[in-house]
Amino acid sequence: MDELAHVRDLFGDPRPGPGTQARVWRRLAARRRRRRLSWLMIPAVAAAALALIVFMNPAQQLSGRSILLSAATSAASSAQDGTYWHVSKLHDGDRRTELWVTRQGRAWQAEQGRVVPITGGSPFSMAGRDLTYQQIQALPSDAAALRERVAAMLPPGSEGLLADALSGLLWTKPSPPGVRAAAYRALADLPEVRYLGAGTDAKGRTGEAFSYGLPSGAERTLIIDPVSSQVLSSVDSRGGRPEIVFSAGWTDQGPDLP
Repeated sequence: MDELAHVRDLFGDPRPGPGTQARVWRRLAARRRRRRLSWLMIPAVAAAALALIVFMNPAQQLSGRSILLSAATSAASSAQDGTYWHVSKLHDGDRRTELWVTRQGRAWQAEQGRVVPITGGSPFSMAGRDLTYQQIQALPSDAAALRERVAAMLPPGSEGLLADALSGLLWTKPSPPGVRAAAYRALADLPEVRYLGAGTDAKGRTGEAFSYGLPSGAERTLIIDPVSSQVLSSVDSRGGRPEIVFSAGWTDQGPDLP
């Protein structure tokens, strides 16, 4: 069986249209994770999938932009049920931190198992400025409008932080599904966001790697899972803190308070 026929057998014959590329990508990525394909097999299958996409519509191409747009589609349907916004991360390989925030603004953080309340300010920020839960919820769900709003929120002279500020809406903040989707779409249109190909984080989880520059001259690389729209890790090229994201989302499981 040739590669094109193999892909047809795996994915069927998706109908051409605006969603075709995203559907093929999600199926290919899901199969890659389930079957744990070797790195030698992935290029052949990906090439066959690309051939099928071009066969169905020559204008479509599998690219970093299409992966971000696929992640946007997934983000738009993500759940927002739960009492607490919860983020669990691993810093520098051994320091685990957690954050819980209610919709009313109460917040707690934990480091190495010790839970303490957060007082005196918002647990969320953008380019060093506090950002309230209500301000995050009020952000626009249109990509162009979100890009304009976020750019206006940045301090003067910090235009180089636009990609980083938008990416923060994907996992460090309780962004509504429409805002997360808009952030992915806005990132897809930023020329400074580069697609690096498939990547693996420090925990061995596979995803798609994207990078962008910071004003410091460092390069920040995110690995995302387009199927779930979750950010898996964030690593800086110049000694910045590597962060592994275990979870970022809404839950009814609150902090274990003393």
